[in-house]
Amino acid sequence: MRKDGKLVKNVDPMYTLAPYFMRDRNDSTNAITVYVPYDNIHKYVLDARKRGYRISHMAVIMAAYVRVVSEYPELNRFVVNSKIYAHNDLTAGMVVLRPDGADPTMSKMKFDLYDTIFDVNNRIDSFVEQNNKLDSQNDSDRIFKKLLAVPTLVRIGMAIIRFCDKQFGLPRWLVDVSPFHNSMVITNLASIRTNYIFHHIYNFGTTSAVIAMGNNEDKPVMENGQVVLKKMMPMGITMDERIACGVEYAKAFARLEHYCKNPTLLEVPPEDVKVDFPFEGLSEHFKKETK
Repeated sequence: MRKDGKLVKNVDPMYTLAPYFMRDRNDSTNAITVYVPYDNIHKYVLDARKRGYRISHMAVIMAAYVRVVSEYPELNRFVVNSKIYAHNDLTAGMVVLRPDGADPTMSKMKFDLYDTIFDVNNRIDSFVEQNNKLDSQNDSDRIFKKLLAVPTLVRIGMAIIRFCDKQFGLPRWLVDVSPFHNSMVITNLASIRTNYIFHHIYNFGTTSAVIAMGNNEDKPVMENGQVVLKKMMPMGITMDERIACGVEYAKAFARLEHYCKNPTLLEVPPEDVKVDFPFEGLSEHFKKETK
């Protein structure tokens, strides 16, 4: 019995078989570029600051993704050992750059499916504050250092961890500190003035999607019968095609774009949340609805 998810049984036969044909994530990776209007997000960020909320552009993207997962639970699934599971939480891995060129660190944030954009922004701020100090070490850093303490320990230790993860899952404490066991990974390459990329998704762990935000681009769009240039924020998204069908992915990314165009919709919790199964730590809102 895995500690990080529960087996999903109500899956279309084609997708039940897909993990047996495509055994690894790099064998089943699809990629798409999603463009969202930068001006809509930037205007919202400026308006929010006038109201006393210092919301980041990344928080808008992350809040939109959290809301989409609340509507399309398929995005919060993962495949291990040719079986499809649903995560029992919603987490996002992210690299934090430390000041003065110090070594970066990677850990993960936990979100609630009922989070508003204010909740998401606070979680990101807290996460960055905890991890970007020069002398700080999170649990992931400590585990990595222990593995690297003895040269032969990395190969032997990782072989054992990989075997356990594939066969019956890792203990909860190790899942909690692993930056490779999460719902998705997000990276803002625009913060280092870099174009978006299609980032690989790891064969190890449970990550099923990676979003890489990049430098803004001027794109021609049709507006009021005329072609105009608009500043767009591109996101390179890689995803495991075994967890959801193309139709569901298309609908989910359309909703992601919709929320990015209208961030004010994220200021209130969702009226309804869909999950494969209720999981520990889910908001009290859900518990009230299911009584």
